[in-house]
Formats: sequence, structure tokens, C-alpha cells
Amino acid sequence: MPLPKEIIHKIEKLRTEIGEHNYNYHILDTPTISDAEFDRLFRQLQDLEKQYPELITSDSPTQRVGMKPVYVFKEVKHEIPMLSLDNAFSDEEVLAFEKRIKDRLKNDSPIEFACEPKMDGVAVSIIYENGALVRAATRGDGYTGEDITLNVRTIRSILWNLHGKKHPKTLEVRGEVYMSKAGFTAMNDRARERGEKIFVNPRNAAAGSLRQLDSAITAQRPLQFFCYGVGVVEGQQLPDKQSTILQQMHEWGVRTNPESKVVQGAAGCLKFYNKMAEKREHLPYEIDGVVYKVDSLELQQQLGFVARAPRWAIAHKFPAQEETTQIESVEFQVGRTGTLTPVARLKPVFVGGVTVSNATLHNMDEIARKDVRVGDTVIVRRAGDVIPEVFAVILEKRPAQTKAIKLPTHCPVCHSDVVRVEGEAAARCSGGLFCAAQRKEAIKHFASRKALDITGLGDKIVEQLVDCDFIKSAADLYHLTVPQLADMERMGEKSAENLVAAIAKSKATTLPRFLYALGIREVGEATALALAQHFTNLEKIMQAGEEELQAVQDIGPVVAAQLVAFFHQEHNREVIQKLKKAGVHWPDIVSTGAAKPLAGQTFVITGTLDAMSRDEAAQHLQSLGAKVSSSVSPKTSYLIVGADAGSKLAKAEKLGVKILDEFGFLKLLEKYK
Repeated sequence: MPLPKEIIHKIEKLRTEIGEHNYNYHILDTPTISDAEFDRLFRQLQDLEKQYPELITSDSPTQRVGMKPVYVFKEVKHEIPMLSLDNAFSDEEVLAFEKRIKDRLKNDSPIEFACEPKMDGVAVSIIYENGALVRAATRGDGYTGEDITLNVRTIRSILWNLHGKKHPKTLEVRGEVYMSKAGFTAMNDRARERGEKIFVNPRNAAAGSLRQLDSAITAQRPLQFFCYGVGVVEGQQLPDKQSTILQQMHEWGVRTNPESKVVQGAAGCLKFYNKMAEKREHLPYEIDGVVYKVDSLELQQQLGFVARAPRWAIAHKFPAQEETTQIESVEFQVGRTGTLTPVARLKPVFVGGVTVSNATLHNMDEIARKDVRVGDTVIVRRAGDVIPEVFAVILEKRPAQTKAIKLPTHCPVCHSDVVRVEGEAAARCSGGLFCAAQRKEAIKHFASRKALDITGLGDKIVEQLVDCDFIKSAADLYHLTVPQLADMERMGEKSAENLVAAIAKSKATTLPRFLYALGIREVGEATALALAQHFTNLEKIMQAGEEELQAVQDIGPVVAAQLVAFFHQEHNREVIQKLKKAGVHWPDIVSTGAAKPLAGQTFVITGTLDAMSRDEAAQHLQSLGAKVSSSVSPKTSYLIVGADAGSKLAKAEKLGVKILDEFGFLKLLEKYK
């Protein structure tokens, strides 16, 4: 009976598609689909070939380990093939794996498995002759790889000479070259600053680094290595178990994964899998599953191999953390500090065990770097509880009509202007006092100790007040009543009376404190004080242009731009007027026109003072024109030292900074009274 033409066509199409993806992934280091989608294509082909074995050909991807290497490096023939592993995606498949082993061995005794994390890196072979590294190669297609000896010799976690004694005449160490999460992030950050190529993920980065024709470039990459087994061994017999071989490797100075463990049966394997799934996000490197190997080498030999993989080992993969889907629209969310974050609304897709319909695009710089558009097909990544992100665009699938993503000019919540300071990635809403998205954080800051210092108005009470819709801005605090507050959770009448009294007391403040309380970005205590002393009243500050503001000491273009943007918003000005109308006031600052006695000098305070708090000491110094810093540097004029001074004292002594004890500091203040 002739085979259905549609089956033949489907198998041929799958082989072609898988071959193209293999080439993009292994040779070009530019994957065009997610791992999960590739696994599905491969399984489809496996299932069809199992159903129609007469259609299996020697050049089918299921009969090969990988792709042929590029011919820029010298070819290396592997004496023992470096085969890949079959995959399991469920507990049932792991149980079936154990059953196949027992059936083939005709033995129902418990089997010990050596378990290890499945590193997301690049497989390599390293040959040692009499303990000295003589050659290293990539896996390539499993039979022929590329000579990368010079590059591997630059990896610090790989020894040029083995430790200890009694090494085999020839020892082939096999393992995974990878890049740590921290190393990958730092490398990409540096590349981004220089305008260079950004790698998609640590595995891509490791592969690209190993293929550098200039080993000096490889040496700059943060590559590391874990051994997972051996190949050729001559001149000495190694232990008879996978686990003890790894112990021997460790003793010779070959790096092995400390998470590896020997367990009993499939139940032990699954327990190891679940433990590693929990630890995954906290590991310093990427893993995409775990590997189970029959621990006994004798049993491994009895079990043997199928065409492309050993019967005695299997990779148990975690649920896919990357999937392919389409961006249907983009919205901008406003965070509690006013930052606008672009969020992609996606065609729902199942990723990492949950259905994902939204993913972060981070900021406009990232959108530009990845060239993301509405309508694009994208790879979405989800890691643990981290918010899903649009990881990469698949340009080959870009439709003819896509929409560019534009930053809104006005806040989608309160309609205030959106401000993006030059040199900063984030765009922010400038309606800090009014914007509903920022309301809770703005009021918490307004009431904080260094601002209006409202005793008893803690974070949880602020959140309750906002959630109950009692307050929409800081000005509404001054209209709260005892009955309103007494009805709130965990409040009571006495606590309500105390809070109303504290709010009333906060009406009497100072201009620097009030400026700081407004929560203007980049305006801290020192900047607020400098503004107050320079302009002497709030109206002048609110009306000042960027050039006028930059005339104030230590205020540059970024801070000036933030101030102008904040006071330009009518909503913010309205809240300020309401605060003043509610009775918030401060004494006038009289400008003498004379230079202050400590102007131009920088002080640092450390330890505990008896006569006053460090905040009070700082205020005294600032009123005399001094700048108060938190760290000692060569520019520090004086270090004021109280009890239990720490490392700042040692640093000041080393730099030759003048040191004042509390008595000397009080004498200094007395001098300028």
C-alpha cells in the first residue's frame, strides 16, 4: 500500500525546518525560534518516523547529533562519538525510562542514578596527555568537531596541567563551557555602553566566545567549565561508576558541579528534579533541566546505545521558559515612582507552567535596541516569578504592516507631561503630587521624618487612607478627622486623636523641608537647602528657568530640568496651593548677601554624637554654608567623629583629612553663632 503523500511531504518539511533551525542555532548563533518550539518540531518528526519507519533516512535530524562544524578551525575527529541525550518532559517519561532499562537488563533490582544539573552551555572535549592539556575541541556533529585549544586555554577554570599524580597517559575530559548569569549581564552592559553586539543569552555568548579566531577576545569573556564525564582513557583504569569518576576528576583539579548527586531509582530522580527546579532561579548559572545517568559503567555497557543517544542516560527538561507568540498591542503602565513601563499585550501563550498574555518591554531604549513593533512575532521569556519579558524579535516572521511603538507625551493616568531626561533610559510622569499611580509613595515621602515628619503616619496607614479614598494628595491629610481615622483598622479613637494632632503640628515647617517633601526627582535634602538659601522663597523657585536654577551651587542641567518639569504641571501647583491654604507654612529666609563662613567646605559625620543627632549636626553645618557628604574623599575638609566611629575614620586618617571630635565640632559651631 503506497504511503500517503501528505505524510511524506510533512516529514520532508519538518526535516528541512529542523535543519535550518539547527544551522541558525549551532553555526550562526542566531536562534530564530524558542527552545520549546524546536523541541516540539523534533518530537513531531520522531513520532512520524516511529509510525512510518520505512521513511527514516540516514540524513534525518533524528539520526544525527548536530550540525557539521564551520571550516574556520581545524577539524578534530572524536575517537569516541560525543552523542546527545534523549529528552523527557514529564514524570511519566522518566518512569518509562527506568522501565526500559530494567526490561533490557532483565533485572528488577533498584538502580542507582548519577544526577546532575543540565547546563545551558557548549559541550567540549579536552585531551590531557600525561596530565598536560594538549587539545580541546567542540562537539560539532558528534563525530567531527573544531579545534579550539587556544581559546579553551584562556578559560581560568580549566587547568593546563592536572593536579596530583598517577594520571592516565591519555585522558579525555568532557564537559560544558558556560557563562554565569552575572558575567553575562556585566559583559552585555559593557558591550551596550560601547555600542557593540549584544548577546541573546549566556549560551549564545559562550558559543560565540569559543569560536573567536583571536583567543585574546575569548580571554576577555567570563567563561567557566564543568566536567560531566570522560571519553578516551588510556594507560590507567578509572573507577567503575560515573559518580566516582567525577570524584576522581575533582581530585585532579577538574571542575565538577557540586549539585551532582547519586539517587535510588526513578523516585530519587524525580525528587532531585523537583529540588533543582526550586533552586534554579538562585543558581549562578543557567540550567534547562537535569540529567540522569545509570551510575554503574558495567550496566552502561550492557545497555549500549541507540543511533544518536545512550540508552543509559536521559535529560529531564524543565517546562519551557521561552515561547513564541505575537504582540497585539502595547500599553504604558505608570509605576509608584512615576516611571512609565511599556507592556506588550500578547496573543496568550503557555510559558513556564502558566499562561502569559502580558510581557514587559522595559523601556524605550530596549524597544529600539530589539526593534520591537506591534504585530511582531517574538520570543517571550519567563523565569520563575520574574515578570515575563519580550526577549527577542523573530525578524523573519515580521509581517508587512507593523506599528512602531511611541512614547506617550502625557501620563496615561493623570495626563501630566511625560519627561525623559537626556542620558536616562526611563521616562517619567511629572505629576508626582497628583498622579494616582504615585499617590501612596508621594504621601509616604511627604510624611517621612526628614520631610514633614508626621509622627504615627506609617506606610500601612497611608495605604489604608488611599485605598479607602480618604486622601487623593498630601493636601487632603490636613482635612482628616478623628471619626474618619477611628473607624480604620487597628486605629481606635486615641490613636486617631494623636495622628490628627501630629498632622496639625507638621503645618509649621521650613522651606528646605517642604521642598524635600514634594518628592521632586533628584532633589534631596542638600539640594532643597541650597535652593531655599539661594532663592529665599518658594514662588521664585517655582518661576525659575533652567539657567537660573543652574546658577545654584551643585545644581546641574538634569536637576534643573526635573524642577522645571515638576513646577510646570498645573496639578502639582494646585496641590502646593492647597497645602498652603490648609495652613502649611514656614518662616521667611532672610538673605544677608554675605558669604557663609563654611561655604566651599565639605564635612562628613561618623559615629554617635551626645549633644545632638547627626541630622541636627548636618543642619547646623548646612546653615553655615557647608556641604555635608556621606563618604570620605580627598575633597573632604573635616571628618566629625562621634562614639563608635567606623571605617570612615580609618579612611580619613589615610587620606590626611582633618578630624574633629565632638568637643571640637561644638567649639566650631560656637565660633560662628
